[in-house]
Amino acid sequence: MKDIKAKILSNNKAGHAYYKMVLDAPYIAKSAKPGQFVQIKCSDYMEPFLRRPFSIHRVTSYKLRVTRIELLYEVVGKGTEMLSRKQKGEYLDALGPLGNGFSLPGGSNLKPRAIIIAGGIGAAPLVYLAEELKKNKIKTIVLIGAKTKGLILCEKDFKKITSEVYVSTDDGTYGCKGFVSNLFHKILKTTESKFETIVYVCGPAGMLRCIADICRERKFECQESMEEKMACGIGACLGCVVETKSGNKLVCKDGPVFDAKELIW
Repeated sequence: MKDIKAKILSNNKAGHAYYKMVLDAPYIAKSAKPGQFVQIKCSDYMEPFLRRPFSIHRVTSYKLRVTRIELLYEVVGKGTEMLSRKQKGEYLDALGPLGNGFSLPGGSNLKPRAIIIAGGIGAAPLVYLAEELKKNKIKTIVLIGAKTKGLILCEKDFKKITSEVYVSTDDGTYGCKGFVSNLFHKILKTTESKFETIVYVCGPAGMLRCIADICRERKFECQESMEEKMACGIGACLGCVVETKSGNKLVCKDGPVFDAKELIW
């Protein structure tokens, strides 16, 4: 973890209220793992006072050196609105990488298969994960869910990584109609079961709970990235507590990725 001044290389709208920002941040890029996040100071002034947490969307190279991180974020309040107005060439105060990320499959006699399930802006940390799975030659299936077609994120990015990308929308305007959990059920019925399956999920709490229930019934390992409001991002303020079977845990310090079997809803 390090507090740095990161230069903005780009900050462009990515549809609806979503933006994608690229930062020159060599230390964070080299140290980061999929599922970790950064805390960004959105303004040089006192307001907003607190930093905002953002998942590391991707880590990329420039001139053969790993130097850049990408953030995919949604404008939902004053902090992110101010961030969306930042221009190329400006600098941001960035603290990271923070938290505990995803663990890659390993240790089983069976060939691993990863199923990534993204709900809305929950797609943000999962592209980086999918790229790492591909590097490790792990078969990957991606399911993307959103309320409507215009809110589907990262479909093209995922399709560059795997040919098995499936989409569902609550209103049926794109892909299968219904919740992504229904699509998960459908995919499990039509895919081979000779693999050791591990499921990775990020999205709204209701979706996380539903996917966790399915994985528990199937005895799948399930790693879930929690979306919680954070203040400090380093475990000092105790403002992002979640209940687990091992007692209260902090999303920023003990997570944001948790074993689904440990979470108490």
